[in-house]
Amino acid sequence: MAPSAPRPRQSFAERDAETSELFGRLASSATPEESEAVVEQIVLLYLDLCTTMAGRYDGRGVEHDDLVQVARLALVKAIRRYEPGHAPSFAAYAVPTISGELKRWFRDRGWVVRPPRRLQELRADLAAVRAELEQELGATPTDADLARALGSTVEEVREAASAATGFRPLSLDCSTADDDRPGLSTFLAADDEQLRAADDRVCLTEALTELDDDERELLLMRYVEGMTQREIGEARGVSQMQVSRSLRRITVRLHDHLVEQPAGDPAQPEEMSTAS
Repeated sequence: MAPSAPRPRQSFAERDAETSELFGRLASSATPEESEAVVEQIVLLYLDLCTTMAGRYDGRGVEHDDLVQVARLALVKAIRRYEPGHAPSFAAYAVPTISGELKRWFRDRGWVVRPPRRLQELRADLAAVRAELEQELGATPTDADLARALGSTVEEVREAASAATGFRPLSLDCSTADDDRPGLSTFLAADDEQLRAADDRVCLTEALTELDDDERELLLMRYVEGMTQREIGEARGVSQMQVSRSLRRITVRLHDHLVEQPAGDPAQPEEMSTAS
């Protein structure tokens, strides 16, 4: 149901009286069509209430028209559930129903980046406690003040406060007032050397599978543990020259595998030709 326009403004007393009459007609409706016509008249009476309550949540990253739609759907729900005589007036019943639906919508669907439920709840408590402490202290409460009042830690208070940006986070493509300047992502980006070398590590891992355990151990001793050729020779009971030749042979094989060219007369690594 999407009524096109609200009714002319009435006093609260006039609207309450007309609402009571309409709910009486709704109770005595004989057909679904007649009931829907009465419900639409009640909705028209309270469209301004929906707009006003939706306006309380403006500026939180959700379009105003979306908020109004949520409020109107909540109004229809309130009409379906209302039982005359169980509240001072229909308006007194509808207001908390509409407010609850708006809050629930923000909780479940209003986040662009949705934080954990505990932070959502702490953020709501934080807003209420902050207002109380401002009145009590006559000044802006510190994070420590808020933490004591909430029975939480300062870190949790700060985390909950930062969660508010999840409603409308800055776009990485946004720029400053100067349109010629690059976007925000340019200032946040950073070189990741580990990521840059990822392809090399994958290719090297594949090449190392072509070696036997003895050859891989020799590379480990030389290039991971940092042992000199002389120290390796002493540990293995061979000469430094034998270690040098083995390392040169292994590195040539790895080189050929990585560049996918046959072993010919590749340039020998400088460090392999001399003792360390």
